[in-house]
Amino acid sequence: MKGIRMVIVDDSMFSIAVIKNILEENGFEVVGQAGSLEEVKAVISETKPDLVTMDMTLPGTDGLECTRAIHEIDPNIKVIVISSMMDDEIVKEAKESKVSAYIQKPVDADELVTTIHRIMASVELYQDLTNAYPLVFKEALLDAVNKMTKTLLTYKKESIPDEEFQSRGLTVIIGISGKFSGSLLIDLSKETAFQLVGAMMKSEPKNNDQVTAALGEFTNILAGNACSLLNKLNKAYGLRVTPPSVLQGDGVVIARPNFKTTSVLADTKFGEILLNVGFARGEHTWM
Repeated sequence: MKGIRMVIVDDSMFSIAVIKNILEENGFEVVGQAGSLEEVKAVISETKPDLVTMDMTLPGTDGLECTRAIHEIDPNIKVIVISSMMDDEIVKEAKESKVSAYIQKPVDADELVTTIHRIMASVELYQDLTNAYPLVFKEALLDAVNKMTKTLLTYKKESIPDEEFQSRGLTVIIGISGKFSGSLLIDLSKETAFQLVGAMMKSEPKNNDQVTAALGEFTNILAGNACSLLNKLNKAYGLRVTPPSVLQGDGVVIARPNFKTTSVLADTKFGEILLNVGFARGEHTWM
């Protein structure tokens, strides 16, 4: 895994020399170093590295404050703490500050290199998932509607929502677990829901409970099929779906997840169906 650009943060020139030697011997590019908070801000802004090694004890600051400053500049930069101090409380605080890994000094070359590879492999895996999942879930919805109602749908628009939205009347939400956690929801009006379920059952639904149960299973099927396809693309995803939750009622507001999602509006014979799906980046790679 070559071409990874790195910055070393440490106030010890000896430690910087040791870490730099390990990194360069293993094909990583050291693009800068820093020993204070102001130096960290300057070198990160200038070099925009992929990954930073971070000492915990620094003049006038500490590694966690520096890590937070780095993530204010670019939240995607990974940080590995390398420190002589390592106890449960410090490790807990490091995790809360979105540190990707924690290594104790003296630095073991194999441990450092393995940790870097693991972190960056996770970044690449997430990017592959991000590129693949919108099309896979769109195809899964189209296939589910086609097979279960013998009708087609067309997609009208696709967006990345940045705020909460009001439900059309009925929302089904399914959680996704695995290497990266995520969620899927479909949202539609009650009228569309009754017509869709009626077409799937080939008879008019008896009551609202029958509609919500059928839509829960419909969403479970499309989520399961999509996750299976993604797992075939890469077994490392290990995606699994959780049982559906159904929300309904006038004025129900759906909160936006704290991670990026994709929304697609589908036009069907029965009315519009909103599909929203996304995955959390998964910042931590602690062993």
